[in-house]
Amino acid sequence: MLNVAAIQMVSTDAVNENLDVAESLITEAATGQAKLVTLPENFPLMGKQDEERLAIAETFGSGPIQSFLSEQAQKHQIWLLGGTIPLRSSRADKVLAASLLYNPMGECIAHYNKIHLFDVLVDETNEESYKESNTFEPGNELVVAQTEIGNIGLSVCYDLRFPELYRKMHDKHVQIITVPSAFTATTGEAHWESLLKTRAIENLCYVIASNQGGTHVNERKTWGHSMIIDPWGTILASVDDGPGVAIATIDLAKQAKLRSLFPALEHRKF
Repeated sequence: MLNVAAIQMVSTDAVNENLDVAESLITEAATGQAKLVTLPENFPLMGKQDEERLAIAETFGSGPIQSFLSEQAQKHQIWLLGGTIPLRSSRADKVLAASLLYNPMGECIAHYNKIHLFDVLVDETNEESYKESNTFEPGNELVVAQTEIGNIGLSVCYDLRFPELYRKMHDKHVQIITVPSAFTATTGEAHWESLLKTRAIENLCYVIASNQGGTHVNERKTWGHSMIIDPWGTILASVDDGPGVAIATIDLAKQAKLRSLFPALEHRKF
């Protein structure tokens, strides 16, 4: 039995302000006895332009944002997933969207770079389009962190639309899937809950999805509705709009029993 928390934010273009909000919400989650806490994608910065992330990009292993995450994990004695932060890549004009997992000693024990980049035209009028590949370099490695609280699969936002990523996680015995996100209001309203439930059900996994949830300085709207879902597809806790914390208890022994009684994963042919 383990309490977990999904934090929802409405991040701004002011890093220090976002870290202050994140600290308050992490404290709220820890006060609620959460031992695994997740932050949303882009939690330190949602600016007017994606290029603004280049200015705050850090080298893996050092920098104020990573120090903040390490300190918060150690202070509250929690496992903390730092949503995504921009890390320097092999190219000067691009960054990695990195999801970092810290243990209660403040050590980063897993590091996943977002693989699938959101290059889409949401509507035919071209009024809502995104081109993450202009600023981000994609990752290429699947990550499942083997921890004392469970095997945690790391993914980010647009990854959610690619079920093969999560199927491959079973090679590393995934039990919990994390999906820090900044899902748009348009796509979120249409697909967010359906995709999250599907990934939980088809993989018989717990899913913890921290989302951005409001209107940002560039007038972009994100969907919110951060949630925690069990392997049967039941929403255990959620947040609607605005900043907040969803806390729920997960039970990996119950999950193991369900996988035994309903062995769909063992029936795979491909």
